[in-house]
Parts: sequence; C-alpha cells; structure tokens
Amino acid sequence: MAPLSGSGSNGSNGHKTSRTPLRHGIYSPVMTFFDPDTEDLDIPSIRKHAVRLADAGLVGIVTMGSNGEAVHLSRAEKSTVTRETRSALDEAGYRDVPVIVGASENSIRGTIELCKESEAAGGEYVLIVPPSYYRYAMDEAALYEYYTSVADGSPLPIILYNYPGAVAGIDMDSDFIIKLAKHPNIVGTKFTCGNTGKLTRVALATNACSPKSEGSGYMAFGGIADFTAQTAASGGSGIIAGGANVIPKTCVKVWNLWAEGKYEEAIELQKVLSKGDWVLTKAAIPGTKAAIESYYGYGGYARRPLKRLSKEQVEAVKEGIREVMEVERSL
Repeated sequence: MAPLSGSGSNGSNGHKTSRTPLRHGIYSPVMTFFDPDTEDLDIPSIRKHAVRLADAGLVGIVTMGSNGEAVHLSRAEKSTVTRETRSALDEAGYRDVPVIVGASENSIRGTIELCKESEAAGGEYVLIVPPSYYRYAMDEAALYEYYTSVADGSPLPIILYNYPGAVAGIDMDSDFIIKLAKHPNIVGTKFTCGNTGKLTRVALATNACSPKSEGSGYMAFGGIADFTAQTAASGGSGIIAGGANVIPKTCVKVWNLWAEGKYEEAIELQKVLSKGDWVLTKAAIPGTKAAIESYYGYGGYARRPLKRLSKEQVEAVKEGIREVMEVERSL
C-alpha cells in the first residue's frame, strides 16, 4: 500500500515523498486563461484564479488537467502555468495548498520527463491518464508496465486518472487500481468515470483518507462535482471538480456538511449543486470560462479549435447556474 502522502517515506525508487500532505476536501482542475486576441497565456488571470479558489476553501489545485487545456499547450507553457500558480499561492499565504500537475504522455519515457519538469515547476504530485493513442495495444499488462515504470522513475507521487472519455474508452476496474495502489509511489486515483461503486471498493481496499480518518493516506477522488456527497458517503477522500472553478464554496459546503454529519443538509445542497454542475459539464471548457466571465469578470475563451459561445449560449449558461450561484454568493 502507498504510504501516507505527507509521511516523508522513501518509495522503492528512492524518491523522498515528504511534501505537503493531501487532505480530504475539494480540489479543482483549474482553467488556463488566454489573451482573447493573441491566445497567449494570461498570467494575471491564472494567478488571480488560483488564489480565489484557495480563498474559497479548496485544499488543492490541479494544473494541466483536462480543464486546463493541457493538450493545447507547449511543454514550456505547461511549466509556466504550474510555476505561476505555485508562486501565486505561496505569495498569498497558501503554502499548504499543494499543486498537482497533469503530466500525461503516451510513452513511459516522455511521461517521466514530464513528471520531472512538473517537479521543477513547483508541482508536488502528478495526475496521469492511461496512454491511449495505440489503443489496440493497451491491454492490462501494458498499462501495468506503464504506470509502475512511470512510478519508479517519477520524482513526484502519482495519482491515477480514470477518465474513459478522454482515453479511447479505457476504463480501469477496481481490481486493477487496487493492484497498482500497492506501488509506494502511487498515492491516489481520480474517478472521472463516475462509478461510485468502484470508488467505494478502492477506498475500502486502500484504507483511503476520508473525513473520518487519514487512513493510509491513499486518496480516492471523485472526478465531478455532481457526486460530491456521494463520494463522501462512499468513503472517498474528496473531489477534483471542474465545477469548482465556478462554484467552489458550494462544493466545499457540501463536503463539509457531510464531514460534520449533517447528511440531510448535504444531500439537499447536493441537489442544487448537481443541477448547476450539469449545465457546466454540458457547456464544457468554453461554457465554464463563459460562466467565470459572467460572474467574476474574467475568463475569456478557450484556445482554438474549441469554439467560442454565442451571446445566446453565454446567457443560457449564466441563467442555467443562477440558482447555484445564489447559494455561492451567500456563502
């Protein structure tokens, strides 16, 4: 079983894992913001956004996740985003908010290189999807070699990212994830598959961190805000939620209500959260950025070829999340 993520233990690869511990709670895969005309990185907005989320109570930030448009960025730009995010959090007094970095390549060698670059940029953990370009070759044996070899070579602890929609349908099952979790440098899983049964089995087998206990330190993350309470009920460790870019306080409130044993209140608020988060999920990255622009005054557009929403579409997203934004503003 992986050691407690902040324990200072050494893995079998000799890499020291002493770093900011991952805590139960809400994390967000942050958007990457661009100049609307040049599509260059908008560093001031990137920095401001990270601090706003930490102010709202998030316990961790993910750069270069799916919401961060990592596939649209050069490696130098990826490092810049992570470095500026870490710097902004530190300067705002949030040194205890770890930065997790999406660091996925299709080769073992390339992924290890990206893990090293992530560390150099200030990342403390990496989030990695399975390789999928040569889908026909990606059987369980190939995936096991990929993850364990990367874990051996990475200076940063690894969080598995189970997101079938982004990797040609590859969906790691609970038995396989539990097997991988025995590697000392694999410290968590993000379940964007939405399978709470799978999350429950993995959390149980790994003695995952939860609101009730630090457990082994292994992290079992839900991957979408619309099952925040359900993840807590399943013994999970938290949510890495794209919707938390827009409604972070509401996500935190649902999680904390459950952690405090206020289950009925958590479920009632979860219903409002799920309705609003579905609007953001359907609108995807362009719609989430439009929502940030509508309610916070920054956000801009995705990099092309992702499309810009029409004024009517922007208004529809704004109206669709109005109820949950009223809750957000009240917190």
